[in-house]
Amino acid sequence: MRILDPHIHMTSRTTDDYEAMYAAGVRAVVEPAFWLGQPRTSAGSFTDYFDSLVGWERFRAAQFGIRHHAAIALNPKEANDPRCREVLTEIPRYLLKDGVVAVGEVGFDSMTPAEDEVFAAQLELARDADLPVLVHTPHRDKLAGTRRTLDVVRESGLPPERVLVDHLNETTVALVHDAGMWAGFSVYPDTKMDERRTVALLREYGTRRMIVNSAADWGRSDPLKTARTGREMLADGFTDDDVDQVLWRNPVEFYGQSGNLLLDPVPGFVAGEPPAPGVEFEGSSVLRGVRA
Repeated sequence: MRILDPHIHMTSRTTDDYEAMYAAGVRAVVEPAFWLGQPRTSAGSFTDYFDSLVGWERFRAAQFGIRHHAAIALNPKEANDPRCREVLTEIPRYLLKDGVVAVGEVGFDSMTPAEDEVFAAQLELARDADLPVLVHTPHRDKLAGTRRTLDVVRESGLPPERVLVDHLNETTVALVHDAGMWAGFSVYPDTKMDERRTVALLREYGTRRMIVNSAADWGRSDPLKTARTGREMLADGFTDDDVDQVLWRNPVEFYGQSGNLLLDPVPGFVAGEPPAPGVEFEGSSVLRGVRA
């Protein structure tokens, strides 16, 4: 099983997670910019965060054999904070960085006028940068939020095949499927979708333009949910090729539209071995302590 987790917040995860993910078949990830759990006090904290996504986190993942990519954006929740809006002028230069494969997460949290304005502005940034878009649908009033999301995307003029609408469920998947956009499902231990419900939707709607992710972050989540969904697919009668399409070829096709995916094996990485000593990023490594 080979896996590209198309939505996971590795900044919130440990090196143990990277090791477990590699053992489960994860060879690449996309980490979209998101809310850190606490209000930011200035737009400057975004630039440090974006730098870490395209720098340190990319380095850290490679030490465990995983190719790391990023999606850059002002997230929907913080679109409501005037202190954060200044970062919109900084985002375009990050969209030119190596390993940036999309604009995201964008979309709605509470469906406020401010979110609507920032969403539309960032869709325009994606069009200007010729990048696909990862869209977050709200956790509350999801059906209305998804309908409004699709309206805003249509108004932007972006081709539907360049838009991935995430956090879908049984009430919203048909809207996105019929719109010709990519449908994303976040598989969680308690909330959002689980493996069985996700597989049931794959059975109903097919595997084309269907994306499965763990969306793992600092909350109760599981970076192995992609692999667990693959095993649930096999138990339900899907083929190995079906699993490969959903967990690898689909996200590769979507994010490959950026021209920035790097999927070849990490040079020098040996499975089961610790990161090589002496390999550093800005004077730091993921090694701690003395090794024989």
